[in-house]
Amino acid sequence: QGRLVESGGGLVQPGGSLRLSCKASGFALKDYAVGWFRQAPGKERKGVLFFSSHEYVTWYGDSAEGRFTISGDNAKNTVYLQMDSLKPEDTAVYYCATGRRQMDLFAGNFDYWGQGTQVTVSS
Repeated sequence: QGRLVESGGGLVQPGGSLRLSCKASGFALKDYAVGWFRQAPGKERKGVLFFSSHEYVTWYGDSAEGRFTISGDNAKNTVYLQMDSLKPEDTAVYYCATGRRQMDLFAGNFDYWGQGTQVTVSS
């Protein structure tokens, strides 16, 4: 059975950086579109950044544009979310999820969903 595990969250000061990891097991992450989502307390889940290597497409949410980037390591079956210039409003639980195609991420048709990692941006 496939599984996703996020890691790399923590407490960081405003303006700082974090790199989140999304490691897959039981399936090849490169064959799926991968999405990063976040959910702050009392707010709805929002898409942050979607990446589909087999479709050659990347989508950046408003919060990610110009500050966040995504990369992957096929050998480690892991996707990374590099977050720079972090702001207090970036505080949330960050999740990764997969879909067959990027449109499936927009539609909420997930194959796998991780348990989340907490990111707190505060001085």
